[in-house]
Amino acid sequence: MRKLVYAVHTSLDGRIEGPDGEFDWTTMGPELSAHSQELVARADTFAYGRRVWDMMSSYWPQAEEISDHPHDLEFAPIWRKTPKIVFSRTLENADWGTEVVAGDLTERVTELKSRPGKDLLLMGGAELATALSDRGLIDEVHVVVHPVVLGGGKQVFAGGVRTDLRLTGTRTMDGRAVLLTYEKK
Repeated sequence: MRKLVYAVHTSLDGRIEGPDGEFDWTTMGPELSAHSQELVARADTFAYGRRVWDMMSSYWPQAEEISDHPHDLEFAPIWRKTPKIVFSRTLENADWGTEVVAGDLTERVTELKSRPGKDLLLMGGAELATALSDRGLIDEVHVVVHPVVLGGGKQVFAGGVRTDLRLTGTRTMDGRAVLLTYEKK
């Protein structure tokens, strides 16, 4: 069965965005970019909640016109060609090879995980990740902790239920960030 892997960037104070929704504090150095590419290679489907989808779909289709960062230039064509799923109760359709999924979250994710293929990669977000974690549907978590204190904003797994995980790895990236990897017990 496919795994649902959650990859998220967080500040030292456990925030995925700043008080005003800002996400300008992450730094994608070569090691972090390589780890991102490793996760992407394991997956054949990217998964998003509605808010992250809106952000991703407004950037990655034309990323090469906006950025000259090596990570962006490498990831943009992969993003465009990889099938995507957006979990949303309000979105009816989406571009870029994207399936919109609504209905019972447990049923839908269980069905998606039972399909043949590689892993599903859930990128960022808080509400969807918390809902999936609360239902025991996330199999693996990759948290990249960046050395910044944001002092407010959305938290990772805010309001979620207690979930015990098993630490499977730690790694310093680019002399700046720390990757923590966990699996479901």
